Amino acid sequence: MLFRRSFLCAALLGAAVTAVHAQSFPTRPIKLIIAFPAGGPTDITMRQLADNASKILGQPIVVDNKPGAGGTLPAQALQTAPPDGYTIGQIPLGVFRLPYTTKINWDPVKDISYVINVTGYAFGIAVPADSPFKTWNDFVAYAKANPGKLTYGSTGNLTSPHLTTELMAQQLGIQLQHVPYKGSADLSQAVLGNHLMAIADSTGFAPLVESGKLRVLNTWGEKRLAKFPDAPTLKELGMDIVQNSPFGIGAPKGTPPEVVKRLHDAFKQAMEEPSYVAALGRYDMLPIYMSSADYTKFAQTTFTREKALIEKLGLAKPQ
Repeated sequence: MLFRRSFLCAALLGAAVTAVHAQSFPTRPIKLIIAFPAGGPTDITMRQLADNASKILGQPIVVDNKPGAGGTLPAQALQTAPPDGYTIGQIPLGVFRLPYTTKINWDPVKDISYVINVTGYAFGIAVPADSPFKTWNDFVAYAKANPGKLTYGSTGNLTSPHLTTELMAQQLGIQLQHVPYKGSADLSQAVLGNHLMAIADSTGFAPLVESGKLRVLNTWGEKRLAKFPDAPTLKELGMDIVQNSPFGIGAPKGTPPEVVKRLHDAFKQAMEEPSYVAALGRYDMLPIYMSSADYTKFAQTTFTREKALIEKLGLAKPQ
């Protein structure tokens, strides 16, 4: 009886401490790890979101850019961070592909506390303005006549731009040469310097298209993008592919639910600020909200779906 009372008291005390911690959270700056370099569309939009959320939370949110490894470094960093809400990270779609292509000792679904989904990308393929590829049909015709010689870059191996382009190539029966980069800024410089013939990327290339330096051959949403009304969607080109690659924010496994809720509520409010919607609008991105529960379900579903894509493209690691 004494033991049971002691155990009950300890449990109640622990719950009280957790509740007090959640009510006072945060009491110091929060670190938000972003999967791509400074200056690209992800960085610019997420910094605006973080700035909005910091005003709501009453503490700075410090952005830490960790590009590379197909956008999976923030998720990996969460595996060793304390589960206290002071380290959070962007979770791109590539995180759900990682176990199928790389040996890791953690589970993308079970070992991350999913806080909130905030947006997704608008993608497309672009070429230099002086490229001989005036249309997507020109691109495909050259690739068919010159197998493996048409070079394109993306923001990394196994990212959505890489895999979606390879899925296109598979459907069209063409072979392309893929060159991975760490982010949109590096990728844009490479194509402008004639190191690549094309890029598959989010619409971080929009300013270069608007200034007449690049031309968009296709886009990957359900509908044409307002910024590029002349660029057909993949579905219009005969491919049953839509890709907007939703992404959001995760915290370490075991982060107290009260802290997750505090973060969720702050970032949801931050998403609704006109400044964030305007930042997304620069790249034809839209708010894509998922609650913590819905984002967790999305992670489970996506994890299963991405396995099928990896296997279809023949990229799964040997078991």
